[in-house]
Amino acid sequence: MTEFERVLVQSFNTFFEQNGIKGIAHRLKQHRFAQQFLDVLVDSLDPDYYLGIECKSISVDKGANALYFTQHFTTDKNDMHQINRISDFLNKSGRTGFLAVELRMGSGCSRKAHIIPWTELVERFHNGESKYTVSEIQAFPEIERDGSGYVIDPKKWILGSRI
Repeated sequence: MTEFERVLVQSFNTFFEQNGIKGIAHRLKQHRFAQQFLDVLVDSLDPDYYLGIECKSISVDKGANALYFTQHFTTDKNDMHQINRISDFLNKSGRTGFLAVELRMGSGCSRKAHIIPWTELVERFHNGESKYTVSEIQAFPEIERDGSGYVIDPKKWILGSRI
């Protein structure tokens, strides 16, 4: 589990506890030759918090200027793209999906994370686009930091998919 995923899970669980919401965020144990559906699963009886989140990080400080659908996502042995696999899981499970993108800005600079609704990502992917540029990612809602964690606000992410 990457640090971004771990902190996101902890932040969700803190959010649930502080707001008295029945819910839990977790990450399934990853096995070497078994696929995991998503990086972070959020379970709650409240449909606003029944989520699946795929996490990606890119190093802007090292010259990354985009998140590419070929480079940053995998294709399995059956030639099925990760975006299609995740979409299938989200449809079958009834979860609302998101892509959380962490932008690493380099030492001395704080990391920033943005949240992209899965439906927008899928539409872009199926329209033949190949990437999201850093500036396009930054146009989506920021997952604000609070010390070492993140401020969780899924309702804001859903309603304000673009700021």
